[in-house]
Amino acid sequence: MPVPATLTAVLRRMRYPRTTVRSRLALLYGSLFLASGIALLAITYVLADDALRRYVKPIPDNFLIEQRARKMASLPRQMQEAASAAEGHLVLRQQTADLHSLLLGSAIALGLMTVVSALLGWFVAGRIVRPLRTITNAARHISEESLDQRLALEGQRDELKDLGEVIDGLLERLQAAFAAQRQFVANAAHELRAPLTLERAMLQVTLADPGLTLDELRAACEDVIDNGRHQEELIEALLTLARSQRGLDHKEEVDLAVIAGHLAESRKQKAAACGLQLDLALRPAPAFGDPQLIERLAANLLDNALHYNRAGGNVRVVTENYLGGGRLIVTNTGPVVPEDQIARLLEPFQRISPSRTGQHDGSGLGLSIVQAIAKAHGAHLDVKAGEQGGLTVDIRWPARPSHL
Repeated sequence: MPVPATLTAVLRRMRYPRTTVRSRLALLYGSLFLASGIALLAITYVLADDALRRYVKPIPDNFLIEQRARKMASLPRQMQEAASAAEGHLVLRQQTADLHSLLLGSAIALGLMTVVSALLGWFVAGRIVRPLRTITNAARHISEESLDQRLALEGQRDELKDLGEVIDGLLERLQAAFAAQRQFVANAAHELRAPLTLERAMLQVTLADPGLTLDELRAACEDVIDNGRHQEELIEALLTLARSQRGLDHKEEVDLAVIAGHLAESRKQKAAACGLQLDLALRPAPAFGDPQLIERLAANLLDNALHYNRAGGNVRVVTENYLGGGRLIVTNTGPVVPEDQIARLLEPFQRISPSRTGQHDGSGLGLSIVQAIAKAHGAHLDVKAGEQGGLTVDIRWPARPSHL
């Protein structure tokens, strides 16, 4: 017969009782006091016993001295020595009994003080863990819908206040991440919905034409196919962005010069058709990471530089070694970009003005993918606007770790 889940939980709690930090601290205080008290009592007992054995001698009163002297004088010498020895043993036994009484009394006092110290430790621990209870209660009531709440611990600055500030910072980053995620989902839905609406409208208009010819139908189908191609590019960009934000599964060393050279060669005709000059200054530049993501980063930079440019402009690609790691610099002569708009362009679905080369406007994910891939590789991304227009994107990879 299966045991109910509730009964199982109760049995588990009985087997592994839950203890609080406060009770553990109180127990620790009491245990430390007891251990130190026992050690002190043992040391005191040993020192007192040794001192009594060495230096303490019995001093009877005058009457006893006279009586002892008369008795000792009337006894033979051997009996006198025996009597002195017996008297010494009696004194030693009395001292031992006194020490045992002292030990017993000290042990009782130690036990009482241990209980008192445990109680005091309980109250002190309660004051110490009070901010932790505040943090726990506040964090328990914070959810996805109330990420704007903060702990805001008061009092003197200590480790617990630092912990509260760290948690507040974490909540702030979570709030920003959730807001960015909601905005990203909304933008992605809009970017995917618009082409679908356009396709449906084109097909409806075409099919509603009573004089539809085969050439018109073929042209409409080609427009739908072209629009679907842009949707595929958008979905691929979204998948690349998600993959780069997830982290790196595979790492190896690549040469940025080889990757940039291959990409530039495949885009020479496109640059010439747009009236753009492509300048290359490629020197060996080692980069450690995912080859596919690094290639996608370089491709996005080069495509953006060609796409957002002016007729008769140029694109310059530079690779070089920088402090043991690779460096990639892509500069173009595109439209003027205000400095305060650069941070916005690194966000998903953000674009500058339409390209002046007559090409289809991009998805708005190029630079955001570049930023995500650079962050996943621990690379430093620096984007600056040119005085005469265009952007300069400078990415510096760290040197490969020596243990890899």
